[in-house]
Amino acid sequence: MIGKLKGIIDSYGEDYVILDVGGVGYQVHCASRTLQALPSPGEAAVLSIETYVREDQIKLFGFRTDHEREWFRLLQTVQGVGARVALAVLGTLSPADLANAIALRDKAAVARTPGVGPKVAERIVTELKDKAPSFASVDPAVVQLAGAIDEQRAPGPVADAISALVNLGYGQPQAAAAIAAASRSAGETAETAQLIRLGLKELAR
Repeated sequence: MIGKLKGIIDSYGEDYVILDVGGVGYQVHCASRTLQALPSPGEAAVLSIETYVREDQIKLFGFRTDHEREWFRLLQTVQGVGARVALAVLGTLSPADLANAIALRDKAAVARTPGVGPKVAERIVTELKDKAPSFASVDPAVVQLAGAIDEQRAPGPVADAISALVNLGYGQPQAAAAIAAASRSAGETAETAQLIRLGLKELAR
């Protein structure tokens, strides 16, 4: 199995790159974000590779990092997500953004991926929710609080503060996470106005 390729960029296709390794041109399929980050033809590049072997073909998928390749594998453990959809998700969201979206149950962010509908996005954030926090940059305690808020167990001032941020144009998951973090720092007795101020500071980071 091929795990990594180091060579010279020969040319680009719509969803792939031809990587010249010692005079052999490998066709490597990549997410759009990966293709955009690779150098111009004639320059050196290194790709982590996932090799798919089928009866009628061998297909190579390329990633800038091993971490991105792990996400490609992880996404395909979700029912209804194959290589094409996994690559499309990674073309829309960076691994860090995807991890945060799953940790905060932000299915709307995942659903921005072309070809991914609400049901598949729901399955991704649900089935990977226990795996994402270890990849995410979000404080695990904030994830728990955001989950509690998402399940409508939040006290009055917290719920009011989230509603205020949503009215300002922020998404529900982002607002919930920001107010969850604000609630942690301000304590259980914090008033709505204080939570809103602290929540806005969180969102401005």
